[in-house]
Amino acid sequence: MTCKKNGCQCGGNVAADFSELAPVLEKYAKVPGSLITILQKAQDIYGYLSMDAINYISECTGIKPAKIYGVATFYAQFRLKPIGKYLIMLCKGTACHVNGADLIEEAINEHLNINDGETTEDGLFTLNNVACLGCCSLAPVMMIKTVDGEETFGELTKDKVKAILDDYKSKEA
Repeated sequence: MTCKKNGCQCGGNVAADFSELAPVLEKYAKVPGSLITILQKAQDIYGYLSMDAINYISECTGIKPAKIYGVATFYAQFRLKPIGKYLIMLCKGTACHVNGADLIEEAINEHLNINDGETTEDGLFTLNNVACLGCCSLAPVMMIKTVDGEETFGELTKDKVKAILDDYKSKEA
């Protein structure tokens, strides 16, 4: 894979196919201050930032991989590991915390056998605790994101969470 034809100057020394990222790099590789935009677009395309993607971006922009990795690990929006088909974002803000978010997390942990930041063995679910989803009147709240969109669930109980997760599982049967 080479990206010289797309305006980059790298030699294409990475094994993965980053052809979908080439137009992004053509537009932003030489624009000062655009690294976060490039990383956001790369994550939108591939779902996460692999080391191959970081190395490819480095070669095409001239930014050292260590700096790119530093930016990617500094900002919570970036993921360095693949996520499940369903990304569970559990609110841990004050309103959710006082209304039982820890019990909801416990139910998810028990039902899916994952903790915060982990993905189920079947690759279906990833759990991410977040600071706030902005739905305080519905506390406790979780959002499930998919490639098709997102759905928010409020006034959660342990039983309600398990039923919601089972409903998502049944879509896969």
